Amino acid sequence: MAIELNKKTGINLKKGSTISLEKDGKRLEHVCVGLNWGVIERTEKHSFLGFIKWEDKQTWSVDLDGSVSTFAADKTYLDTVYYRKLHSDDGAIAHSGDDLTGDRNGDDGRDNEIIEIDLRRVDSRVQTIVLYLNSFKGQDFAAIPYAKIRVFEGSKHRVDDVLATFNLASEAQFRGFVSMVMGKIVRKPNGNWEFVAIGEPAPVSGIEETIRFIGERYL
Repeated sequence: MAIELNKKTGINLKKGSTISLEKDGKRLEHVCVGLNWGVIERTEKHSFLGFIKWEDKQTWSVDLDGSVSTFAADKTYLDTVYYRKLHSDDGAIAHSGDDLTGDRNGDDGRDNEIIEIDLRRVDSRVQTIVLYLNSFKGQDFAAIPYAKIRVFEGSKHRVDDVLATFNLASEAQFRGFVSMVMGKIVRKPNGNWEFVAIGEPAPVSGIEETIRFIGERYL
């Protein structure tokens, strides 16, 4: 599913930076994660007697999975929204659906998957919402021509402020990894939320392993 998004830019947090999701005394209510990536293409040259005779272009589809997990104040795991569970139990988090291939004709400027979070509807037990990404087929992030992530305030129809962006294919720290943690949204004592940019590779594979890793390191 490809979703057209406006190309607004705003705040772009660096790793470890934090921003309160409040503007002019008003709490921001909607946070989204947009994922855009391409297929892997390679051209093999075949020769005879030292002369190139023909070329074969091979294409491999890429299945990246964006997910969101929620945790209570005591670090108890609560819920996960991912490609097999598109809505959270409280109805606050929605996933657009699983894209199994990526862009086959180059970067079209649209997000292949998007996750929407309505902070007004998040279960009162939730203290931390963690956003993360896995390569379902175990394809190294560095092998993908582009894998762009942006966390923004807005909706699937508009982008108000971009909070953080990552490009896994071009950032050397993600080479050799198939999972990463984008960031987390934390409920403060006054009921407001803040976004913390993490942007770190995770030395695990699969959603279940990533959830355990998050519980050990980021809560």
